[in-house]
Amino acid sequence: MKKHGILNSDIARVLAQLGHTDSIVIADCGLPIPDHVERIDLALKLGQPSFVDTLQEILADMQVERAVFATECLAKNPTVAAQAEAMQSSGISIDFVSHEDFKQLCHKAKAVIRTGEASPYANIILHAGVIF
Repeated sequence: MKKHGILNSDIARVLAQLGHTDSIVIADCGLPIPDHVERIDLALKLGQPSFVDTLQEILADMQVERAVFATECLAKNPTVAAQAEAMQSSGISIDFVSHEDFKQLCHKAKAVIRTGEASPYANIILHAGVIF
């Protein structure tokens, strides 16, 4: 049994298989997930696990060079907007696209991690960096 890091075997596997610039999505419970993209469903009940808790655990275990948010989060979800600002302050490049464009970008992801989050536009695409 692992002592540290992500315990969920599907998430641990996906993170270990990522190459430079590959992407994963952390999604609220309402984001449509393309049929051909792996779904890792963590949703336990409405609100659990939260988007922020899930994001923080993934960021602790994944080298991220770029992240994409829906522009709409800036006006509709201050918690998610604050996460974008904090990530940018830590050196991660941040992009904003329309929610419709965001959903199209999800088609290129290796996996979508579905949380129980139930607030608007609580979604992020994380692009893998390199550790060297």
